[in-house]
Amino acid sequence: MSEDVERWRLVLGRYANGQLGSAPSGSPQARMEAALDFLYGREYGGRGVREQDGGSGDGSGDGSGDGSGQGGRTDRIQPGGSGGSAPTLVTWLSEVRELFPRETVELVERHALDRYGLTELITDPELLGRLEPDEDLLKTLLALKGHLGEETLAVARQIIRQVVEELRRRLELEVRSALAGRLNQHRHSPLKVAANFDPRGTIRRNLKNYDPDGQRIVLADVLFYERNARRLPWDIIVCVDQSGSMAGSVIHSAVMAGILAGLPAFRIRLVVFDTSVVDLSQYAEDPVDVLMRVQLGGGTDTAKAVRYCAQLVENPHRTVLVLVTDFCEGGSQADLVRAVRELAEARVKLLGLAALDGAAEPFYDKATAGRLADEGMQIAALTPGQLASWLVEVTG
Repeated sequence: MSEDVERWRLVLGRYANGQLGSAPSGSPQARMEAALDFLYGREYGGRGVREQDGGSGDGSGDGSGDGSGQGGRTDRIQPGGSGGSAPTLVTWLSEVRELFPRETVELVERHALDRYGLTELITDPELLGRLEPDEDLLKTLLALKGHLGEETLAVARQIIRQVVEELRRRLELEVRSALAGRLNQHRHSPLKVAANFDPRGTIRRNLKNYDPDGQRIVLADVLFYERNARRLPWDIIVCVDQSGSMAGSVIHSAVMAGILAGLPAFRIRLVVFDTSVVDLSQYAEDPVDVLMRVQLGGGTDTAKAVRYCAQLVENPHRTVLVLVTDFCEGGSQADLVRAVRELAEARVKLLGLAALDGAAEPFYDKATAGRLADEGMQIAALTPGQLASWLVEVTG
């Protein structure tokens, strides 16, 4: 079977058999088709299409197929439109992870959870432990963790920590670099840091070491700039909307707060809100603890959250409020505008983030954001690294 035919069989599913023939029973191709049909065969039932008895896909329903709907092996998985027991899902997951590349596995698992509602994947600890840890799985776990049993919750926490630590490793270098201070091009440092390399000064210093025979400069003394030490004695209040649409930003806010809390020059306050307000500042150093306490979903009362944050302000001239929200206010918009105006008049630095997870075009209420911008709040969608650069700019 040619590669093109194999691809078309995977695209067309059970209806490929009539025109393209069946894959040999037990072959990798047949197993891939059966694994995909187990999940995507639900699409037919959802659209009112009658299940075929056989796998011919030509509408004959003569029962001549192998019972898989796609030429698969029924001793491995049961395909088709109706859920499946936990043992069947365990077998199916094993098949998917054995047969497909990692990118495909992540996509299929995401479809199983988001499109077809196979929540058994995360409510059964054995199944959950087999899933590929990534941010999408983390978002699902955060949304449904209130429904998880004690054993499953323990596995979920391990997955959350694994994803968070990977995310933190990626972001911490970028954030710390942005906060390290600007290069001082008038002074050199004995610390040999590649990012601080002074190429022109190094060449000038080593001109005396020019080798005419080899026509090269021998670098006997390599120079590095000193960085201006940045001490930011500022209070940073991160106030995060924990409504369901903000899941990605909630995750990145927790990681960002953890990174900043590890820097001695900052005092971090972390607040999450929906229609109520929860102060998680005592957990800010550990993003996993924070995420295990957030409750995604529900309404939004941003005005109440901003008023609470105003009570945390001790030195307005040395305070930054970062409000992470989609600006879809469920409470009083007039109260929200008033609360922001009072903070701006007190000289608190204000930043409203429609996203903190790198979303290129996040959804947010532009009208509400515009009203807050008129009161002195800067509005943006930033990555954690860009937020760190902004902090350097406004507190410099």
